[in-house]
Amino acid sequence: MDPVDQRGFDNQRSDYVGAAEAARLLGVKRETLYAYASRGLVRSEPGQKGRGHRYSRSDLLRLRTRSDARSGHGPVAAGALRFGEPVLATAISYIGADGPRYRGVPAVELCRSASYERVAELLWSGAPAAAAAWPGREAKGLVARLSREIPAGHPPLYTLLIATPRLALFDAARFASPKETELVRARIMVRTLAALSALSFDPKRALRAARAAGIAESVAVALGAPERAVPAVERALVLCADHELNASTFAARVVASTGADLYACVTAALSAMTGPLHGGASDRVEALVDEVFDPKRAFDVVTARTVRGESIPGFGHRLYPEGDPRVAPLLEIAERVGRQSRALRVALSIAAAMKRARREPPNLDYGLVVLARALGLPKGAASALFALGRAAGWIAHALEQREAGYVLRPRAEYVGDEVGSDTRRTQSSTTSPSGTSSV
Repeated sequence: MDPVDQRGFDNQRSDYVGAAEAARLLGVKRETLYAYASRGLVRSEPGQKGRGHRYSRSDLLRLRTRSDARSGHGPVAAGALRFGEPVLATAISYIGADGPRYRGVPAVELCRSASYERVAELLWSGAPAAAAAWPGREAKGLVARLSREIPAGHPPLYTLLIATPRLALFDAARFASPKETELVRARIMVRTLAALSALSFDPKRALRAARAAGIAESVAVALGAPERAVPAVERALVLCADHELNASTFAARVVASTGADLYACVTAALSAMTGPLHGGASDRVEALVDEVFDPKRAFDVVTARTVRGESIPGFGHRLYPEGDPRVAPLLEIAERVGRQSRALRVALSIAAAMKRARREPPNLDYGLVVLARALGLPKGAASALFALGRAAGWIAHALEQREAGYVLRPRAEYVGDEVGSDTRRTQSSTTSPSGTSSV
């Protein structure tokens, strides 16, 4: 891929804001903001041309989250946890009508020019470090060792789920590491998992994948994609890199809040992703494509499923009622690399049938399956692309949650039978102070 102009990130990224915006984010007067800065709670830097200081947005959001947690907004959180309302502050990503923005930069723009490594660094640190900083030697050794221990033939999500806690056993220094050490650990983990995904399809490819130059090439080799597919795989990984507080990411943050190691956070996220309503949705889309089999059957299959009251997997997204913006870049490159293969035409016919039936537009799960079919990848490859891409976001959120410094421990509203007069139906506390039980 073409190198990304560093200025493109800097021009669109807004890690530091002026005093007025900073005070608004915290809901305090400027005098209070200045006091926070003097105490080292918020980083600041001199503004340009004598315009006063600017303040770290990530520090501001972290401080606001701590304040909200202490305030105990129980009723709001109870509804928010179901779907759609904010429950905590983050400086990592934001979802708008144009799709997710990574540190302020639209993912649909990044996917056309940035490498996965640079996007991961952007999510982790707020700046796209050079991809050359990603180590490879350690990953090769881990792949060689684990490829002999992990049974082959499992679906890719389960292969990754088996592999991640095993990686923890080889890393005795994984606890309480400074952030820079954790970033090295994260790079090694992602490189290793990318290569180990080959165990689901062809174990002999795992070592070849570990020797690849970059993550996208490693994933392409592991999944058995042709060499020309690397840019397409890169685009998919970048588009999957983060999507705010989805179920797997929230799981990673909950585990991170307890002080667990990075492998445990990623293992929790992978566990959540295996569910059919999350990462497992790609498998349901693949089953739908197999059921259609012939483009001429697409409309009949969609209609028959609708008559039976069945959902059409891969279509509709509650955050994107007008359509998931991440789909178009995937379909565009799928048509470019698929060369109108029969597999591609079958997959695309379902979206055409849904449009004809005036049904929901496609979402990311469908786009990933279309791309996988265009590249001739085996079943389960779409979910592997999803998980390996999203690993960058899981790690970013785990690191951010640690810095927030509190345990994610919401309270439940008791709706059962009253037993005694002293039974309290709700309580306002939402977090546990440091050093106290969070059970």
